[in-house]
Amino acid sequence: MLTTLSRGAAELGLSLTPRQLELFERYYLLLSSGGRRAGVTAVTGYEQVQQRHFLESLALAATLLEEGLLDGSRALSVLDLGAGGGFPGLPIKVLLPNLALTLLEASRRKSDFLREVIESLELEGVEVITSRAEGLGRQEGYRERFDLVVARAVAPLDVLLELALPLLRVGGSLATPKGSRAQAEVEAAGPALSILGGAVLWEKPLKAPDAVHPQILVVVRKEAATPDRYPRKAGMPKKRPLS
Repeated sequence: MLTTLSRGAAELGLSLTPRQLELFERYYLLLSSGGRRAGVTAVTGYEQVQQRHFLESLALAATLLEEGLLDGSRALSVLDLGAGGGFPGLPIKVLLPNLALTLLEASRRKSDFLREVIESLELEGVEVITSRAEGLGRQEGYRERFDLVVARAVAPLDVLLELALPLLRVGGSLATPKGSRAQAEVEAAGPALSILGGAVLWEKPLKAPDAVHPQILVVVRKEAATPDRYPRKAGMPKKRPLS
């Protein structure tokens, strides 16, 4: 059962319990039966899901644990921005049950799927919000609330910063895996970092076992409060990135 996942997790220095493997198996069954219909993923093969969705999410968790940005013993407040099918947030939650996880997804259909997964896996301490990040970033109770924001394949870094940094507390971090253009995205994001109160903390390869598409993990630390005018209204960060 989930041999690829179990072996890969061990290579990452993570030990999954029988209960955690059972939860991942349930998660896979939900993805394979309804994930494509809900529009959350086109990847539903047994080996593909283990590698692309579960292991890449756990590789992110392993790196953040090594760097001290995640801590399984504390109820850190984590937001998965643009959660889609729940990656990387839900696999990280299965690994680290103490986390207080919020899944932010603009699509109602995808949000409903996420709620189905949470109910089936009987996960506690997970909230699903159907909203755009531009709206949530201005909402009392969520603005400057989170210790960590994770975002996978959401937007170029200069756009993503305006969506994520308003939601982070000062001292919190954004962690986002990027592809071959990681360095170019970091360079282009200089003005947005300056305006929004962020700084790149580090960039390093994401060591997902047998990864088909190698990724670079970019981590941005929020060093100062984000000006009140950001984020701008829905669609503006993407239409007119800060420069």
